[in-house]
Amino acid sequence: MNLHEYQAKELLKRYDVPVQNGIACTTVDEAVAAYKDIAERTGTKFVVVKAQIHAGGRGKGTYKEAPEQHGVEVIKSEEDAKRAATNMLGNTLVTIQTGEAGKVVNKIFLGEDMYGDGPSERKEFYLSILLDRAKKQNVIMYSTEGGMDIEEVAHNTPELIYKEWIKPGSSLQGFQARNIAFNLGLTGTAMKNCAKFVSKLYKAYDGLNGEMLEINPLFKSANDEIIAVDCKFSIEGNGLIRHKDVAELRDKSEEDPAEVAADEHGLSYVKLDGNVGCMVNGAGLAMATMDMIKLNGGDPANFLDVGGSANAQTVEAGFRIILKDPNVKAILINIFGGIVRCDRVAQGVIDAYQSIGEINVPVIVRLQGTNAEEAKKLIDESGLKVQSAVLLSEAADLVNKAVA
Repeated sequence: MNLHEYQAKELLKRYDVPVQNGIACTTVDEAVAAYKDIAERTGTKFVVVKAQIHAGGRGKGTYKEAPEQHGVEVIKSEEDAKRAATNMLGNTLVTIQTGEAGKVVNKIFLGEDMYGDGPSERKEFYLSILLDRAKKQNVIMYSTEGGMDIEEVAHNTPELIYKEWIKPGSSLQGFQARNIAFNLGLTGTAMKNCAKFVSKLYKAYDGLNGEMLEINPLFKSANDEIIAVDCKFSIEGNGLIRHKDVAELRDKSEEDPAEVAADEHGLSYVKLDGNVGCMVNGAGLAMATMDMIKLNGGDPANFLDVGGSANAQTVEAGFRIILKDPNVKAILINIFGGIVRCDRVAQGVIDAYQSIGEINVPVIVRLQGTNAEEAKKLIDESGLKVQSAVLLSEAADLVNKAVA
């Protein structure tokens, strides 16, 4: 589950991680009031405004409805706050990570200015924590070259990206935190503060079952404080059961509507770019089904696992979700009846057809396992435009002929 910047910062505060303070706003009036509050409290007229979407690259991003407006802007008056909020809220921000479709901005964050002490006194770094699947360990990646161009740094000068691995079940060791601060070129008070910052940050990542935590920029102030100015935080979905308060922070408006609907019905769904809708029980069988479609010249439109206890309700929900994708030209249902009886699934397909109404794409059904023969008979005698198959290769071939 992805978090917005303002949400991530509030969570980091629980672990005493120093962050840029600010106020999240959903209206222009709130933004103007937030500007006044921050300016009065900090004694400076400079305040930063940031669009809140689940994507990076906001600083270079532009709005479809206001091309001159970027996703991050420093303002210095109430008039600026009103203009920036008007341009941002409700408009679509396009960044390198959103693609051409962009994301609608429903909330903005007004934060305290961190750069008033001048460029000669400040430094920006990059730091992230995530799982290194190859090593099966968490890894802290960091660089002296923080800021908006970190992707180019990683591509053009990978030697400037450092890594520190943490063994499973272990915490970040003191010498590792100090090594990170040393490699960032820090000394004295700044080095001590950085080591403390990294230790607290890792505790937050580990304690909240983090999947990815990115601080960019990691900021060193003129008085050697180390502060998270921006924060991108994803929580491992399976760990949310331990953090119900964090689960409540989920912003469904930022997610694919089909994936949200699938989640509400207990289905595992991932949208892809193909034209063959897939409905399968079991993740392994789903992957094999997608592979078979590809091997036969097709292109899967989704991954959809209806689980081991598929029934009429889950099958109907799966149908509705797949049919929301306008690119789908055919649907392949591949069910292995181990725990579930194939005839029940077949009846679910028939019931779904009758409930949804006319389905204008070919549907191929392959049911194997318990009561497979009874299931095939139900499908064949239903009178519906459903083709049945015995072999997976046969089913894939029928699908690919249907979309040819």
